[in-house]
Amino acid sequence: MTINTDGGARGNPGPGACGAVLKDSNGIILEKRGKYLGVVTNNQAEYEGIILGMELALDRKVDCVEFLLDSELIVKQLVGLYRVKEPKLIPMYQRTKNLEARLREVHYRAVPREKNKDADAVVNKVLDAHTKQ
Repeated sequence: MTINTDGGARGNPGPGACGAVLKDSNGIILEKRGKYLGVVTNNQAEYEGIILGMELALDRKVDCVEFLLDSELIVKQLVGLYRVKEPKLIPMYQRTKNLEARLREVHYRAVPREKNKDADAVVNKVLDAHTKQ
């Protein structure tokens, strides 16, 4: 299974949201989830997207998953190539790793934005619903 995740903030920081899209091995969308986050940074929203995706995997009893996201920074932090230096991201990183430990196999891969459109669309739909007056 794959889970595309994304997070975004309109302003940095600003109103933010995250999204996760679960797909089967044929690329068929099985479920989409989005969440409004309040005022966050883009990187906080990206982590929240992965956390949302992990919760989705656990709810669906999926134990082997590849996360596809368009944040190379977050991928490099999660695979151990970069340290997490931003204090606000450290608890999010730790929560991600705690959820990851509940899954049998997890992989992370950075993809170009154009290959992450499904998750990006979820984020924008949630933001539009919460920011338009």
